[in-house]
Amino acid sequence: MFERINRYVQCMAAAIALIAASLPLHANDLVVGKPAPPITLSTLDGKHIALGDLRGKVVILTFWATWCGPCQQELPLLSQYAREHAKDGLVVLGFSLDDADNMQQVHAAADRLSFPVGLLGDPHVAGYGRIWHLPVSFTVDRHGLLVDNGWKDQDPTWTQARLDSVVTPLLKASH
Repeated sequence: MFERINRYVQCMAAAIALIAASLPLHANDLVVGKPAPPITLSTLDGKHIALGDLRGKVVILTFWATWCGPCQQELPLLSQYAREHAKDGLVVLGFSLDDADNMQQVHAAADRLSFPVGLLGDPHVAGYGRIWHLPVSFTVDRHGLLVDNGWKDQDPTWTQARLDSVVTPLLKASH
């Protein structure tokens, strides 16, 4: 009897593993050229910035963490670019995946950035999927349409060349 139960449990475990393996790793509703899913940044200083309220701006949603080496390399470049192009209508929103225990490190990082930062709280973000790879960013045009899906990029880390090819043309486009 125990052998039969053990075989049943093993079969069920194998079936569950097969089903889980067939599910997308980061299920999301992201389609380039379609409206970006709504998201709101709750900043470290208690403000709330909703993507929907930023129509007319080019928006980069960047997900990062203080313990992420590539993030620490990317953030200064992204901050400088955001500062240089704020007058052109660029807004960067920084979502930290750190937990509340790392607030001192998050504040220290945020103090060096030219864009607002907040804690993400839950790595499962409606419409964007589970944020499992860092850094990852999504770019939204002035009309609220997704123009760059960080999940689809071979190398999603921002470089000056990538910013110049993805974001700069959006900033030069008429409002």
